Amino acid sequence: MTLSNHKYSLPELQAQDAAHFLHPFTDHKELRAQGSRMIVRGEGAFIYDSEGGELLDAMAGLWCVNIGYGRDELAEVAAAQMRELPYYNAFFKCATPAPVQLSAKLAELAPPNINQVFYGSSGSESNDTAVRLVRHYWALEGKPEKNIIISRNNAYHGSTVAGASLGGMSHMHKQMGGMVPNIVHVLEPYAYELALPGESDDDFGLRAAHAIEEAILAAGADKVAAFIGEPIMGAGGVRIPPASYWPEVQRICRKYDILLMLDEVITGYGRTGEWFAATTFGIEADTITTAKALTSGYQPLSALLVGDRIANTLVEKGGEFNHGYTYSGHPVCCAVALKNLEIIDNEGLVERVRTDTGPYLAKELARRLNAHPLVGQTRSIGLMGAVEIVRDKAERTRFKPDGSAAIKVRDHAVRNGLMIRATGDTLIMSPPLVWTRETIDLALNRLLVALDLAEADLAPLR
Repeated sequence: MTLSNHKYSLPELQAQDAAHFLHPFTDHKELRAQGSRMIVRGEGAFIYDSEGGELLDAMAGLWCVNIGYGRDELAEVAAAQMRELPYYNAFFKCATPAPVQLSAKLAELAPPNINQVFYGSSGSESNDTAVRLVRHYWALEGKPEKNIIISRNNAYHGSTVAGASLGGMSHMHKQMGGMVPNIVHVLEPYAYELALPGESDDDFGLRAAHAIEEAILAAGADKVAAFIGEPIMGAGGVRIPPASYWPEVQRICRKYDILLMLDEVITGYGRTGEWFAATTFGIEADTITTAKALTSGYQPLSALLVGDRIANTLVEKGGEFNHGYTYSGHPVCCAVALKNLEIIDNEGLVERVRTDTGPYLAKELARRLNAHPLVGQTRSIGLMGAVEIVRDKAERTRFKPDGSAAIKVRDHAVRNGLMIRATGDTLIMSPPLVWTRETIDLALNRLLVALDLAEADLAPLR
């Protein structure tokens, strides 16, 4: 029996999917041979497929559905805005109420030095905007040669040409046929794999930060515009930096007059137990890219939060800024975002993550999973976590081929009713903020079953 209001024919949908729909980040030949699972409904922390299968969603869709599925309030505010004014642009010296009101709300929630917002439809778009804006800022300040942006290996900053160039994922670079120039990548703060024998996490964090300084000195500080980083490297494997990392990065950027760009597409709007991870880590950024949880994924919207230093120069010296999108400040998307932020606030979800579910997830991941033969490390901050899958816990070696073991665990988890993601040999989770202790317990029960089944599959390879 289907759990949707619609009657779906799975074979018919799969045939249409294979004939016409190109999926993102997908081996299409493999998918079309297998057939897509059709997700048709969501409710709270769960999603349901066309055949009635229930999955506890440990990824909040794709890092975004913070308030959970099936919230009528967002559907109602979207319908009301569509009836009143479904669309008008922000060109022609015009505005609509929803993006104006949302901008004021975001300025209220953001760190004190941020008071301006530029809208797009995705994190990728807003990272493109950030590149344009940062380079334009230095040109307006009479330093157009100051245009190099430093990023990190295995960073993810989107899938547009500029976003993928900012990112440090080699498999994406190989398919681009040329990257945006003047972007360099340095060591990422991933102590589990990259710390030297005997090197403490704090010492490694300083070494990773100093890789940024080395890149600045190699290029010349007068040539470097900015450093960009995710506070926590999400798609790279929920790589949480050592406590020493971000304070040293901030010091280095200030020392050499380098702008600091934060990519909070994943961490923004409560994920770490604060509205922004900038607050969690004490970072004063010049730009903060946000998207995903801004609307809990109910509408496509991104917001580049712009610090006063850049915004003041743009306004006072910039003239016309020749950049923008058809849907910059789309009124329906912005109305949904306002209601979404209201729900997060009214239900105390940020505080719940900070004081209850976040600490509980960290404790239970360690207590229940660390002793498992396949688990090399668990880590989490707020409601995002990672489990390292290893062949040998002491040596931190992996099964071959790389990534194969985590995929086995993931596949068993999905079959056991838990939607979780594998990135390399790391399992990652970023669930809806509406998860409770009971939901966490259910997720870990299902994950332990998957680990045991994968251990049986992998035992001959030890």
